[in-house]
Amino acid sequence: MKTIKLLSAFALVAILFTSCHTEVIIEDDIVVDTPVITLNDVLNDYEIWYVDINRSSGNTVIPFLQKAFTISFRNGNIFANNNLSGIGSNGGGFGIDVGYYDTYNFELDAHHDLDGGYSFDVRQLSGNEIELRHTTSGARYILVGYQRSTFDYDLVFYENIHYFLQEFQAWEKIYTSDEGTINAFDNENFLQFLPAGQSGNFRSSEDTNGTTIDNIFWDYDGIYDVDDIAGDLYQKTLTLDYNFPDNEFFELTVINDEMIELYQVSSGTTYQFRGKGYIEFRYLEPGKASPKFRKKTEDIKKEIEALKAKKLKRS
Repeated sequence: MKTIKLLSAFALVAILFTSCHTEVIIEDDIVVDTPVITLNDVLNDYEIWYVDINRSSGNTVIPFLQKAFTISFRNGNIFANNNLSGIGSNGGGFGIDVGYYDTYNFELDAHHDLDGGYSFDVRQLSGNEIELRHTTSGARYILVGYQRSTFDYDLVFYENIHYFLQEFQAWEKIYTSDEGTINAFDNENFLQFLPAGQSGNFRSSEDTNGTTIDNIFWDYDGIYDVDDIAGDLYQKTLTLDYNFPDNEFFELTVINDEMIELYQVSSGTTYQFRGKGYIEFRYLEPGKASPKFRKKTEDIKKEIEALKAKKLKRS
């Protein structure tokens, strides 16, 4: 018994002064050192952390999290996939290096190269889910962990495809099929997609192919909406709601990271558009488009409906 008491006293000292690096378990006169799981261990358990914006809460926006589809914590550095174009291939799937981090107990100090420093209390919700609570504002973000080999980059792409349309300053028509009836959309050679909160939301132009972005004259504008196709997670519909009576309805397919295909249901015509003027959503550059901030799906739908209601009121 005397031996056990001495070991117990030693264990108490170890627990008090090792900052929870080890936990000492005494059983049958045997001392076993069991490593305590640290926050850094948790962050490194998964290569990719998907930022689940739909489950975020709070009135404050944390810019580097609001821009990111995924975050990765690697050897003190923070990587992010802020764009859908190139997701899965940029940086080997991790995205771009955007800053650095440090941990203390279950506190995360993150410093973004351009957005600055943020401190979070981290709580583990399940085996692959953590909550980041911004200590100053109380804003909360839910991160879901995956390995790169099992992460469905394509599904993330299609679930957020409206952001992909905004990642280019313009889309230039490069192909029109011979099949299909002649219609007014045949004359449109450029499209531009903007966030719901910006004037116009989408614009189109009949300028000739090859026109530089700065010289495009936008003939028409309106509201665009992307919707699901029942039973198909990897295809969407696109509606161009013009500010005059006719709307255009398409089945939208992504060909690659800079090309889309639009099948016009009414005419049976297929069009292909290539993106021009890629926008890297990392920070605000003078004279460039504002950085994208992801929004909850329900909030985007509300903004679109509000635009449509405003349009009806004007007409």
